Amino acid sequence: MIVIIGSINMDLVLRVPRMPHPGETLSGGRFQTISGGKGANQAVACARLSADSVKVAMIACLGDDAFGVELRAALRNDGIDDSHVSTIAGEASGVASILVDASGQNSIVLAAGANDALSPAHIDAARNLIEQSRIVVLQLETPLATVRHAIKLAHELGKIVVLNPAPAPTLALPADLLAQVEYLIPNEIEAAMLAGLSAASLDNDAAIEAAVAKLRTNGSANVLVTLGEKGVYAALSSGSIHFAAQPTKALDTTAAGDTFIGGFVAALAEGRSEADAIAFGQRAAALSVARIGAQTSIPYRHELEA
Repeated sequence: MIVIIGSINMDLVLRVPRMPHPGETLSGGRFQTISGGKGANQAVACARLSADSVKVAMIACLGDDAFGVELRAALRNDGIDDSHVSTIAGEASGVASILVDASGQNSIVLAAGANDALSPAHIDAARNLIEQSRIVVLQLETPLATVRHAIKLAHELGKIVVLNPAPAPTLALPADLLAQVEYLIPNEIEAAMLAGLSAASLDNDAAIEAAVAKLRTNGSANVLVTLGEKGVYAALSSGSIHFAAQPTKALDTTAAGDTFIGGFVAALAEGRSEADAIAFGQRAAALSVARIGAQTSIPYRHELEA
């Protein structure tokens, strides 16, 4: 089983010709509401890309609004166990306002809503679920205290812990937390911030390698830096390698990183090697960026096998 602990949002997506300047009103294109949130996106990616024998469950919080009803239905439609997805009375579900420009790049603003209510008590209540899992996946769109508690519990139970440190933290993550994470998967901006560097400085393999070396010194066992069209730089216990990106034409990069993580974790859960899991995640991400939206863009396993 794969357990995802994290956020669930409704994405409010607007297509724009370009990103607006401060103070500018810009005429946009099509508007959509699409199920999202980094936690839910990764859960959906795991569910769609896993073998039939692998079950996927989520620990999260929703608001008691119409978005919450729709978001829970979306999880169930993908066969995700929502028995530990709590509805918080009097709270709105999380939302993300997303602008997508003509080149497929996006800009996102979050309102956490019920995601901020996810507490250590919710994690403890789901202990039996975590005990049944092989891999536990987390992000940073829920309270850090809850993330730390969940990582500690999963590590003590001998689970493979995967952390996607997104959104990028404003403060360095504690070394004792990183030491309990088997796979740290940031993008290049998040990797730079975690290493105390500027994002612009990570413009070549040597700079990325130096940032990753610092993260590993801080406690991370294995670090996979997703680089968009430049691929994935993986520093693993077996060595470091730069995996070239799969060729594709990007329409919308929303949830591409989540799709990669879902594919990588799904492949690990069925016993594939790290290199095979990375390549599988890359193929899934390449398909996702050729489509619009978050969960609407995440492919199914049979599409990759075809």
